[in-house]
Formats: sequence, C-alpha cells, structure tokens
Amino acid sequence: MAKTTFKAVSRKGNGGLEVVNEVRNFKLVLDEPASLGGTDKGVNPVENILVSLGSCLVIVGLAFAKAKGINLQDIWVEAEGDLDTDGFLKGKEGVRPGFQDIRYTINIKSDSSEEKVEEFKRFMESRCPVSDTLSAGTRVVQLN
Repeated sequence: MAKTTFKAVSRKGNGGLEVVNEVRNFKLVLDEPASLGGTDKGVNPVENILVSLGSCLVIVGLAFAKAKGINLQDIWVEAEGDLDTDGFLKGKEGVRPGFQDIRYTINIKSDSSEEKVEEFKRFMESRCPVSDTLSAGTRVVQLN
C-alpha cells in the first residue's frame, strides 16, 4: 500500500480549554483537568498520547496474534508518562513542555509459551505506528 494521509481537525470547544476534534465521522472532546485550568470534560492531549500508544499496541496484538500462533485470551496495555508542567504552564527555561519519559507494559493472557509471548510483544512494538512515531523523532511541520 502506498503512503496514506490521515487528517484531523481540532476546534475551540464550548468554553475553558475544551477542544472538539473531528476525525472522519467521529468527534472526540479533549480538555484539561481543573488543576491545569480546564473543565475536565475529556482526557487531555498528553493522556490521549498514552491512550493512542496503548490502543495501537493492542490493535497490533489483535490483528496479528492468530498469524503469529498466539492464542490470545486477553490483552491490555498500561501506559504512563512523566511531564514537568512548568514547561507548559510557565515556559520555564530548560524544561520541555512534553513528556520526558513514557513507559508501558504489555499484558497478555495466553496459553502460548512465555518465550513465544515475549517474542510476540517485541513484534507488536516493531509494528506499532504510534510507538514508531513517538520513538523515531518524527518531524512535525506547521503548514502555514
């Protein structure tokens, strides 16, 4: 398959820091918790990064388990990240506004051997577009 372009539109929501995002025929509300100045009507963008990473890994697992000989009984990903809010809120010199570290655990219930499951986890990591995007230093360009 050739290169595919995915698109999203993000617009000011109904107040505070609420943002309404449109992707294909879906709407997704993102916001900030009250402690960061929002109205807590949805997850915030950095939480959404964690959700995107976990969801992508689970989708890869679900899509390829059978072909890789894994009897997948259950799968879930737990993700967490460290972010210094002084970078975002205060623009503090030398403090990045984004995640400094993201950690995750892939949990798989299967009657496949532990070795085969660990090999499958490595495969999942190698095929996850979100993991690749986050770890490969993807170029981000403003168009206007």
